[in-house]
Amino acid sequence: MIGHIQSNTASFDTMAGNHISDQALVRSIAEGNKAALKLLYLRHRERVYHFVVRLTGMQSLADDVVTEVFLSAWRHAGDFKGKSQVATWLLGIARFKAISEYRRRREGPFDDRAAQAIVDPADGPAVSAEKRARSDILQKCLAKLTPLHRDVLNLIYYQGQKIEEVAQSTGVPVSTIKTRLHYARNRMAELLTEAGVDRAWAAI
Repeated sequence: MIGHIQSNTASFDTMAGNHISDQALVRSIAEGNKAALKLLYLRHRERVYHFVVRLTGMQSLADDVVTEVFLSAWRHAGDFKGKSQVATWLLGIARFKAISEYRRRREGPFDDRAAQAIVDPADGPAVSAEKRARSDILQKCLAKLTPLHRDVLNLIYYQGQKIEEVAQSTGVPVSTIKTRLHYARNRMAELLTEAGVDRAWAAI
């Protein structure tokens, strides 16, 4: 679907472009507007992709999940009630599909792998090497968390979601999310200290 609607977006982008809200795009998608789906895809594909990579550590899986997320958005746009941000809704879909696909491919528990950091190709060799070294330490520490605690850190610190948004997208009470976040932060602080780094370095 995504690859087949490229030619339908020109007039839509010219008339509306970035002035149309995500909510309006979803309403338009629910009415069968493929160009609206393409614009939503262009806005959010990178965020969904990076979210899945950090969640699973598998770039090949992330490519597949991104496609599935927007196909699902196409099929279920009419079910979106606007109670959360569209980005939160998309990441909720991505989370479910990523974990399901990861388990299917690996035939094992989700916490077998940690999320891998993405190095910006625009960085020079020295900066990239430094990022990789730091990333290795962070990912090793993250790998020692349970999937639930790693997930909450990913959503809140890397994806910039609010606690209420995480609770809504995961179907878990706010109080539970706060408890998980508190534990995850404390555990990460311990692990980073053991690794010889300051937890502030990792923005946790």
